[in-house]
Amino acid sequence: MVILRFSRTGRKHIRRFRLVATEHSLPRDGRYLEILGHYDPTEPTQEKKLVFKKERVEYWLGKGAQPSNTVWTLLRKHGINKAIARELRKKGSAAQA
Repeated sequence: MVILRFSRTGRKHIRRFRLVATEHSLPRDGRYLEILGHYDPTEPTQEKKLVFKKERVEYWLGKGAQPSNTVWTLLRKHGINKAIARELRKKGSAAQA
């Protein structure tokens, strides 16, 4: 199963994260399928805290990827919610048929 989660980058005491699509069984900082964006919790401006490729996130949600709780919270702040994810999944399954 593919999940959307954060992979830690940065250095000691200066944490930054990459938003990645990866298999659920792989380690947090291990191999990933695609980098979707990045998250810097120390950034003072809200627009630059989370930067991601919206169309690629929607693509993975349409394929059935499950985001982590933290990723869901941040995506909701940027206008991607469960209703949109369900709609994308339905479009993806209709296109396969």
